[in-house]
Amino acid sequence: MKWLRKLYDWVLHWAETPYGPLALFLLALAESSFFPVPPDALLIALCLGSIRKSWRFALICSVASVLGGALGYLIGFALWDGVSRFFFHYIPGFTPEAFETVLHHYNSSGFWYVFLAGFTPIPYKIFTIASGVFRLNFGLFMLASTISRSLRFFAVAGLFRKFGPGIKTFIDKYFNLLAIAFFLLLFGGFLVVKYLL
Repeated sequence: MKWLRKLYDWVLHWAETPYGPLALFLLALAESSFFPVPPDALLIALCLGSIRKSWRFALICSVASVLGGALGYLIGFALWDGVSRFFFHYIPGFTPEAFETVLHHYNSSGFWYVFLAGFTPIPYKIFTIASGVFRLNFGLFMLASTISRSLRFFAVAGLFRKFGPGIKTFIDKYFNLLAIAFFLLLFGGFLVVKYLL
């Protein structure tokens, strides 16, 4: 899809302007509810440009993404009947089938769905909106969003702080696998604690 590639390039160009942090904030805010390009690309580009500001960029990205998640929740809670057709037709990856799959098991595992989507490459926006549609406890939703989004973006910033620009190739190549492996380890840790207590 050429238009998606152009959109991706347009997002990246902001890293070369003085408005990079503001663009990162707006991108992370929008991506959590409707925008198709994840903020990681711009976060990485900004970290490459100024490694000493990596923590600041991660904080901007995390705060904006969680606020955007709350916007997605509001869309699901109050506006879903009126806007669902738009999402299914115009947002890549937001299909009726994907949405129905999420809704099927949501009542029992909503917190973990939000956490998983917030940390991994799974489209987070589907889960923010589903949380509102199914009235997931808003406090639990915000907790899952805050922890998972912060872990994701601060992990990227931390890698740049620790290893410098050379880590970009590694992140680009293995990000999906690293995110899934980390989630499995974290989830396994929670299970161990649950059964030990």
